[in-house]
Formats: sequence, C-alpha cells, structure tokens
Amino acid sequence: MKKKKVMSFFVTLIIFFFFSLSIAEEEEEKPFDVRQHLSTVSRYGAVKDIADNDFIPSNVPEGCVPIHLNLVARHGTRSPTKKRIKALDNFSARLEVLIRDAKERSLPMERVPSWIHGWKSPWQGRLTGGELIIKGEEELYQLGIRVREMFPNLFDEEYHPDIYPIKATQVPRASASAVAFGMGLFSNNGSLGPGRHRAFAVTSESRASDIVLRFHDCCHNYKDFRKRKEPAVDKLKEPILDEITATLVRRYGLNFTRQDTSSLWFLCKQVITSLLVFTIVLEATVLDITNQACSLFSPSEVTLLEWTDDLEVFILKGYGNSINYRMGIPLLEDVLQSMEQAIKAEEEKSRPGSFEKARLRFAHAETVVPFSCLLGLFLEKSEFEKIQKEQPLQLPPKPPQKRKWRGSTVAPFAGNNILVLYSCPARDKSKSKHFVQVLHNEHPIPMLGCGGSDLCPFEVFKEKIVAPHQKHDYSTVCNAKQEPKPSGGKFSQIFQWLLPSGKGNKFPKDEF
Repeated sequence: MKKKKVMSFFVTLIIFFFFSLSIAEEEEEKPFDVRQHLSTVSRYGAVKDIADNDFIPSNVPEGCVPIHLNLVARHGTRSPTKKRIKALDNFSARLEVLIRDAKERSLPMERVPSWIHGWKSPWQGRLTGGELIIKGEEELYQLGIRVREMFPNLFDEEYHPDIYPIKATQVPRASASAVAFGMGLFSNNGSLGPGRHRAFAVTSESRASDIVLRFHDCCHNYKDFRKRKEPAVDKLKEPILDEITATLVRRYGLNFTRQDTSSLWFLCKQVITSLLVFTIVLEATVLDITNQACSLFSPSEVTLLEWTDDLEVFILKGYGNSINYRMGIPLLEDVLQSMEQAIKAEEEKSRPGSFEKARLRFAHAETVVPFSCLLGLFLEKSEFEKIQKEQPLQLPPKPPQKRKWRGSTVAPFAGNNILVLYSCPARDKSKSKHFVQVLHNEHPIPMLGCGGSDLCPFEVFKEKIVAPHQKHDYSTVCNAKQEPKPSGGKFSQIFQWLLPSGKGNKFPKDEF
C-alpha cells in the first residue's frame, strides 16, 4: 500500500513536470510581435490585454453596485506630427547619401534591403499632422461600447451633460477621441442615422489654464526640468544606439550613424502605428510594412530600443522625478471630488437624473502617465515605499531582465485608467460601505497603497493614495522657485554624470 502511494506520487510529479515544461515551451515558441514593443506609440489593440498574470483580481462583493465612474484616457492612434514629418523628409535624402556612398565603395547591392533604394516618406509634402487617424477613431469608439457593456447600470439614463460630462484638452486629436468614444458609448440611444446616434457635448479648458488635463503645459518648473534633463536622457540612450548602429553597419554594409539608427527606429514605430493609412493610400499589407524598417532590427535589438524609449518616459514623464506626477494633483483631486459628490448624492437619496454618474476625460500620454504614478501603479512594493518616503527610484532594468515599467502598457494610444466607485451593503457600520476599483486598459490592477488589491475601501483610498499627494500644492510645485538639491541618491548621481550635453539623439521630440 505504501509502495503504491509512493509510486502514485512520483507519477503525479512526472506528469506535473512535463506539463510545466510544455507550458514553458509554448510561451517560448510564442512568435515575437514587434507591435507589442513600441513603447508609448503602441496601438491599443496590440497591447490592451497584456496584464500581470500573477495578479488575481478581487471579486466584487455580492450586492455591491457601481454608482460612479471616472475615466482618464489618452487619445487614439494619430499620424506623425509636423516636426516628425519634416524629419522623415530629411531622412529620405539621408538614405540617398548612404546608397551613393555604398555604390562608390562597390558594396554588393544585394546586401542592402531593397526598400531603401529610392525610399520616400509616405507623408512627403504634407503640411499638417498629429491628427487622429481612422484606427484611432475605432479604438475609442469600441472602448466606449465596451465601457457601457461593463457597467450598464451607470449608462442607463437619458444623456445629459451634467450626468455624463465629457472633457478633452483643446488639442484636436484629444477632442476627436472624446467624440469617437461618445459615439460608441451612446450608440443606439438616439435618432441620428442608421446607428441611432445622438448629439452630446465635449468641453475644453483653454490650453493656457488647463491644470486638470494639460498640467504639463502650465507647469513652469516642469518645463524647466524637462529642458535640463533631455540632454541627459539622450546621453543615456547613446551606448545602446551605438551598439545597434555598429551591428547594422556590419549586417548591411551601409555607413549608418547613431542618428540613422534612431530615425530607422522611429520609422519602424510610425509605419506600424499608421498602418491603416498605408493600407488605404498605398495598398500595402501588414507583412510588407513590418518587413521594411522594423525588419532591419532583430527581436533583441527591438527590445533594447524599446527599453531606451521606456527610460525616457520614466525619467521625463513618470517616476523618474516627483515633479512629473505631483503636477497632476489637480486631476487626482478632481477624481476624488467626483466620488465624494456621488456618495453625497446617494446619502441624500437624490432622485435619478439629478446627479453625475460618470466623468469622462480625454488627453495625452503626459496626462495618463503621471496619473498612473499618482495611483502608485506599475511598482514593486519596495519601490512604492520609496515613493512614499520621497526617495528616488532605480531606473527600469535593462533587458532581458523583467520590468513592470513598459510604455506600451503604461500609456499606449487610447491607454486609460478607469476608477469605479461601488456602493455595498453595510451590515457592520464599522466597515466601509464604498469601494474604489481601478482598471488599467480595462483590466483590474493592484494598488500598493491598498495592500496590493485592485478593490480599495474608499476611506483607505483617500488616506493612503490621495492624501500623501495633497500636501503638495500645484502652485508651489509648478511656480515656486526650486532650490537645487545636493546630490545624494544613485539616480541623481547618474544624471550628474550624464549632464554634460552632447549631440546625442537629436531626432525632434514632440507631444504624445
């Protein structure tokens, strides 16, 4: 009997071993998808379902009902901006120089990818850019439909701008995203056209005074910080760009420079994200497009280039400096105020149609990234504790090490944070009646300020997540003269080492 039990145990162990091995092999054999490695210019559909598999979401307690929803979303996929279009026009001329040089050196032309010969920017001659493209419209339209399906009881009332206020920045791609979302959210609820659409309002603050959604544009100290640090960020990228440039030169024989590598990487990202434009205008297929600039790089090179982009987002928009997210305090307080109003309306038993049920906002990566940081997302426990103590964080680790901070999941095109306020039966009056759940890109995500749960008692949310930031006033953070701090942390030492400005990567930066 004892031998049978031992034998059974070993058989089970062997089966478990081979089962685990097969799962690991399946994961390893999963094809590399460059669309999931484009940092903050990733399309929403390619990355929205990438989530932490180790995290088990909370079950919303029985009897709890959502009474309010906050949405902070980035605009959908856009075309390149005017600055980028001009840079790509110049890059076309640069490729011609490289081909001429290769011919003068009698380089065998079969080594050179065929698409480089005579390449012209698809946006050549365009004088405008940065607008929401068709794919971006679809991303927000479908998101609106899914949000309504997830929370039907929040969107069961007749539309009124006081019940469903929709706010966007004055940048056209943000307001267009708000319109696309609203068309999905309120589809089949009106009388306009075959889709039974209805009209709705989208309001905006002036760019010069919008400290809720465009706080980065109004914050003088942030602008100064960014201007000072951009050369250091470029310097930080140089070793990776130099390493990949040397490999490209050996691989293709062309005398690529660091700047050429940066331009090719941008071309790879932009062509994939704007693929629908190519499909319509140039009748190109997915395979044709990804086999151009992107195919110059190996998967390991793509992950390194992605990491350099993620470093930039981390340092200039994320946890790299506290001013990046502290300037977003007005947005966090706006979210909190909407929740408190919803609780008050419930307690006063306000009649239906007389109170707000959702506050919907559409902005930029410079909005979504700091807001995610204010919530304490994408951190390890030790990192969250450092943030609470206002200590600097280490940079995201270099591949192949794993990291939580990835621009493609933090703020892809149409990336979003949804905060749902639940009202629950309170049999025990000592326990909270209201809970906040955070969804990032429509998936529950842990909040370390709430013990690593995605579902947080409202009082704890206020005390542990919102209150620590409220000791910093927006005006002080953004307008008070900043005294230089003595060096101390490793992070600041890295910057001091890098600060001597070099040419670096001078491909023009623009707003996301």
